[in-house]
Amino acid sequence: MKLLLVEDESKLVDSLSHLLRKNGFVVDAALDGQTGLEMACTDIYDIMVLDRMLPSQDGISLLKEFRSLGHDTPVIFLTAKDSPEDRAEGLDAGADDYLIKPFYSVELLARLKALTRRRGGAITENVLTADNLILNPLRCQVLKGNEVIQLTLKESQLLELLIRNYGHVVTKEQIIQKVWGYFSEAEFTTVNLYIHYLRKKLKLSNLKTVWGVGYYLHKEKESLAAN
Repeated sequence: MKLLLVEDESKLVDSLSHLLRKNGFVVDAALDGQTGLEMACTDIYDIMVLDRMLPSQDGISLLKEFRSLGHDTPVIFLTAKDSPEDRAEGLDAGADDYLIKPFYSVELLARLKALTRRRGGAITENVLTADNLILNPLRCQVLKGNEVIQLTLKESQLLELLIRNYGHVVTKEQIIQKVWGYFSEAEFTTVNLYIHYLRKKLKLSNLKTVWGVGYYLHKEKESLAAN
């Protein structure tokens, strides 16, 4: 799950990024509103955590502009502005949730989980399924039949992306941005290598290549028929 954190307090960015990555998120951060809006408009993020008081562009105007451009990424405000009027203004601007600083980590994680469920993702009780694969992204483990297979973090994040887009091609550009990050210098050869790792570890005959474009998962029997 790819998350954009727009927050100007560097210490909070560091601690939140650590917490979120520990709980299975791929995190990119922007330290000002203008950069946050530019990053959000790439549409590579599954969810955004947004402060209201930001340099260059405040959170309310950022969100209004983001929504006016047609983007529907779930957004939760994380802010010290706590009056009923502040909350109403944030929700009216297009936020899906509003959490006050200081906050409990467990509550933030619960609210993020609720937003991903509301969006209609394939996550149920922290696992994702596709055919005979059951992935636990937090543990980086796959259950295939009676076998439990341990993945690295990047392998798990890549498989999660493919499962969430089951039946649809995910381009190499999207994989790099979603798994390695907005500022990553990872190359297509890196993606190819991790696809190889997944195929080898999980014995995946249904992880298909669209040459020059990307990869997708589909049903085993369709894969066999295609080959």
